[in-house]
Amino acid sequence: MTTLSYQGTTALITGASSGLGAEFARQWAERGADVVLVARRLDRLAALAAEVGGRYGVTATPVAADLARPGAGAALKEDLDARGIAVHTLINNAGFGSHGAFGEQDPAEISRMIQLNVGAVAELTRAFLPQLAADGRGALVTVASTAAYQPTPAMAVYGATKAFVLSLTEALAYETRASGLRVLAVSPGPVETEFFDVVGTRDAMVGRAAAPADVVGATRRALERRRTPPSVIAGLGNRLSAGAARLAPRRLALSVAGNALKA
Repeated sequence: MTTLSYQGTTALITGASSGLGAEFARQWAERGADVVLVARRLDRLAALAAEVGGRYGVTATPVAADLARPGAGAALKEDLDARGIAVHTLINNAGFGSHGAFGEQDPAEISRMIQLNVGAVAELTRAFLPQLAADGRGALVTVASTAAYQPTPAMAVYGATKAFVLSLTEALAYETRASGLRVLAVSPGPVETEFFDVVGTRDAMVGRAAAPADVVGATRRALERRRTPPSVIAGLGNRLSAGAARLAPRRLALSVAGNALKA
């Protein structure tokens, strides 16, 4: 395993205003990368840009964008092209979840979740992938979840969106294997971020919550392996539970998940 330097590269990080996104920005900037910080809350992005730019001497560019709007990924690529900013690493971190019976959830919220968790990831990745693969110095990282490894009653749409993210990223890792680009899906369990504030309940938290720094550190270490795996599950306990879910009969895994999530 080698410690990578991102000196001379630029990392685009979505959902960068807090939590995992902010930690990705700090750890990539610490290793020399300029960062483009994307989220809806410009005030938070500007504060983070000032922090990492001042601490690590990199260029940090805040960009306010609502990635749940169809076409936002292509629009962001056009904006950065116009500014002369070339992206070498894309970290698809933006996303949210909700808790409750599918038939009782707001249809507009369901649509927004699918567009942000799935549509924006696909749009951004398609917009930037040719540039990433041609350069080959950076990485494509998507934040999936342990929810991707089995159906998740009471979080049905969220789990399904993360299963999409995991499958897409692993396929792209194979498709780009000759380019030198490191492609990785990282699947954490619960993380101490604003995620559960948005969800609105801690019933969705299964297991002990990890610190954002630990999840980002696990991501970085996976990227630094001589052969980067297409996906990694952050945390030993999460790896064991996801492995058990894959080996168990489907009906049993569904029942366990439903009980754990208090469906």
